[in-house]
Amino acid sequence: MTMTVADSWFKRQQMDDGITRIFEPRIHHFLRCNVWHVPGRERHMIVDTSLGIVSLRDAARDLLQKPVIAAASHSHFDHMGGHHEFDERLIHSAEAAAMAEAGREMTPRVAAYGGAAQAVEADYTMPEDGEFLSALPFEGFDPVGRMIEPAEPTWLVEDGDIVDLGDRAFEVLHFPGHSPGSIGLWEAATGTLFSGDAIYDGPLLEDVIDDYIATMERLRTLPVTVVHGGHEPSFGRERMIEICDSYLAKWNANPL
Repeated sequence: MTMTVADSWFKRQQMDDGITRIFEPRIHHFLRCNVWHVPGRERHMIVDTSLGIVSLRDAARDLLQKPVIAAASHSHFDHMGGHHEFDERLIHSAEAAAMAEAGREMTPRVAAYGGAAQAVEADYTMPEDGEFLSALPFEGFDPVGRMIEPAEPTWLVEDGDIVDLGDRAFEVLHFPGHSPGSIGLWEAATGTLFSGDAIYDGPLLEDVIDDYIATMERLRTLPVTVVHGGHEPSFGRERMIEICDSYLAKWNANPL
């Protein structure tokens, strides 16, 4: 693999309410996970931790001045690669074993990624050169064979649990369909939803279609102001309704 070395690996985007989006611009957008930093009076929350290619904790050290809850929206490798760096690790009970065992390859190449065919069928475009990375984080880095580090969960959550940051509180919403234990983190006071891969502004990928239909119906009722997804840009309620309705219409027109 012949690539240049990136000047920096992570970039940031400042959002409203003190929220920071952290992302890896040198990762193809299909695997480019949004990492969300949410500051609180007593503790901070990180939602998802990307691929673990470079230390997220080191890159965000200036933001992490208080104890940190690392919340996993689900256990897919592009969302929990850095969880092992944090002492408090939250995930839905249905995917606790997947986080604890990890050991899955980071899959830097399309040919090594078992879900490529499903992604293409869902209208994703894979990189023409077959590489999910467009640069290296440092000289001599070899991503082939890199494994996701296991991270024993310290907090198993269920639907309705509350993540309290001191001055901000997020309700855990179970959103199965993309994966068995997919969750959202919902702050009713501000209408803010961290949705993981349950919903984002791009082609959605199903694990269990009936579960995903129920999740879309539930999402449609939430009075959101802003949705911060696991991938792609954030969006508001009007766009969320459009995404939900499009998904529901697809399966109503093509029932199982």
